[in-house]
Amino acid sequence: MQSYEWETAEEINQQLAFRLKRIRKRRGFTQQTLSEMSGVSYGSIKRFETSGQISLLSLTKLAIALGCTDEIRHMFTDVPYRNIEEVIHERR
Repeated sequence: MQSYEWETAEEINQQLAFRLKRIRKRRGFTQQTLSEMSGVSYGSIKRFETSGQISLLSLTKLAIALGCTDEIRHMFTDVPYRNIEEVIHERR
């Protein structure tokens, strides 16, 4: 059965940014401190937290600095098969 996502990519990214912002604040870091720790520019962090836009490399650097590498490392690892055709295609 086909599953439909009603959220846009932008909405999903914004939710991700909100969650990382909460983690940053929980750890007691300012955007500037996180910038210095991660090597991601202050402007990129500010843009990410307001718009959800960030490169994958910068997102990974932020996750490392915040101690959330497992969340990045395990993304897409337990995606279930939707049908038998996916099992067949994977084996090719």
